[in-house]
Amino acid sequence: MALLDHFHPPLKGHRHWHSFHNAWATYISEELNQVLPEGWFAEPNVQFGIEIDVATFDDRPYKARAAAASFSSVSTWQLPPPAQRIPFPLVTDTIEVNIYDSTAGPILAGAIELLSPANKDRESSRKVFVSKCVTYLQQGAGLLLVDIVTERGGNLHAELLTQLNANTSLHSDLYSAAYHLVEQDGQPNLDVWEEPLVIGQALPTLPLWLRGGFYLPVDLQASYQRTCLAQKIVSDYQSAQ
Repeated sequence: MALLDHFHPPLKGHRHWHSFHNAWATYISEELNQVLPEGWFAEPNVQFGIEIDVATFDDRPYKARAAAASFSSVSTWQLPPPAQRIPFPLVTDTIEVNIYDSTAGPILAGAIELLSPANKDRESSRKVFVSKCVTYLQQGAGLLLVDIVTERGGNLHAELLTQLNANTSLHSDLYSAAYHLVEQDGQPNLDVWEEPLVIGQALPTLPLWLRGGFYLPVDLQASYQRTCLAQKIVSDYQSAQ
């Protein structure tokens, strides 16, 4: 089962890409759990259209209330207006598999990110996503990106490397990339694996490095094919042609 275009006909209009990504993350998680050592586990985290749930979204003059009666002793203090209010872009879609070490935590050990169109649709979204990836890496977690989004251009792997003052020879808008933070001569370094993805061709296997210094080979082709078959993508694609 070669890589299909889930964002254009004949699949678009017949199947939903977000349902496929949801299932793909689940199957990847299941396959990782079969090989992870005792005390480690993988779980999918899929959220679309994420909205912050503590904001007021109020354009009226700034006001606030005491949070609880226990603060009555300081209720005479008046909250001043903020110095400024600035735009704060959020990661609106999250499609990932998180791997945790529960022996002392749980502690995030690695993540697989399946990109969505919302991650690529504007500069602010791309910057937020790249910053999230950098945070994972700075925490010592391994990272693997998979981008099969054809309805949006842009290479977030290249933007990530640019933020790290590095370049890539991979200029495809579809790609997979893996990252591993290592120490050499007392200095932190980032090992990078990168592979282009091509519609009509098989997906590669890449390493997912985990905190603790070991890796798992992630066979993207196997999980992709399993998802296509289990979700009846293959039969629907053939009938729609």
